[in-house]
Amino acid sequence: MAAINVGDTAFMLVAAALVLFMTPGLALFYAGMVRSKNVLSTTMHSFVSMGLTSVLWALAGYTLAFGSAEGPFGAIVGGLSKLGLSGVVSGVSGVEGHLIPESVFAMYQGMFAIITVGLITGAIAERMKFKSYLIFAGAWVLLVYSPLAHWVWGGGWLGLSGVGALDFAGGTVVHIASAAAALAAAIVLGKRKDYGKPELVPHNLPMTLLGAGILWFGWFGFNAGSELAADGVAGSAFMVTHLAAACGMIGWLAAEWIGHGKPTSLGAASGAVAGLVGITPAAGFVDVLPGMLIGLIAGVVCYYGVRIKTKLGFDDALDVIGVHGVGGTTGALLTGVFASTAVNAAGADGLLAGNPAQMLPQIVGVVVTLVFSFVVSFGILKAIDATVGLRVDEETEERGLDIAEHAEAAYVF
Repeated sequence: MAAINVGDTAFMLVAAALVLFMTPGLALFYAGMVRSKNVLSTTMHSFVSMGLTSVLWALAGYTLAFGSAEGPFGAIVGGLSKLGLSGVVSGVSGVEGHLIPESVFAMYQGMFAIITVGLITGAIAERMKFKSYLIFAGAWVLLVYSPLAHWVWGGGWLGLSGVGALDFAGGTVVHIASAAAALAAAIVLGKRKDYGKPELVPHNLPMTLLGAGILWFGWFGFNAGSELAADGVAGSAFMVTHLAAACGMIGWLAAEWIGHGKPTSLGAASGAVAGLVGITPAAGFVDVLPGMLIGLIAGVVCYYGVRIKTKLGFDDALDVIGVHGVGGTTGALLTGVFASTAVNAAGADGLLAGNPAQMLPQIVGVVVTLVFSFVVSFGILKAIDATVGLRVDEETEERGLDIAEHAEAAYVF
């Protein structure tokens, strides 16, 4: 093995663990927002991704995302030389300028794949068969997430080595992609049986707040770790991540207080997550005040994004599209506005730093990700629906998926 940087390696080990910890946080965040009869099924959607996605990532996902970009198809998908993580234990990351073991890099990137699958599940809560979810999740990791990761981060056609779209930690690959898949799922599955009725309310908001807090904590590994080194850019990304989350919370609560009359705990949790989503693509490219402004704007815009979802005619049960889709798009576009080489070494200047041309790659990145993820996800879902079926029957939905799908109950009195 080539010489490695011990400090960077230690930092990345911690960052990878933090990103994995986000998935149980997401499970709590989502579980508190559903009815008590569906708590376990909703939690299982996120939790099982830690097993299923990890195995698929090791077998094929990693090589599709970060295998060689050489050859006739190298701009589209990674080469297959790393199937089954072949050669990973004896290698370094291969990311220019960063000497960490490739095993650490592979697992760090795998944690991203895990939570991205989990994010989608907010749109399928309380009505999708568990076996159908497993099939969809597995297919989505290999057919959507891994190619997208290659396009943006693995030397493919969309990232800095191609079109030039800036995405520091996953605004397109994670948030927009998962939201587009969530939209496809909401359309194909249809609305919940009780959609629009007063009883369709969160059953445990303290659980959701705890989940949001864990997500906030884990997001430091998500964003700062994306620098792949314990350096000044990682420190800057850590700082703007925290401040953007705080500003996102304030922005959402202010908009809610004005529009709804009262600030809510769900609004505080959602606003913080919106700020985190918004800063994700920009974290390593922007200074402090622009980062705070991105968080504030994301909080306000996502509040209104969630408010109008009922007018659009689909049941995005846990607001994946309104928070991750709207927030990810906002953050990706504002990265093109506020990016500055005064902060980063990637040569990334945005509109306000005198490079208006950066806006075009950002727009291309957003549109391509939305269309690709939606179309492929829609096709996967339709194929599953035509074979094993997607949705539970009305009796199961009325009874609750915890008992029907898992023979367990979250609360026993």
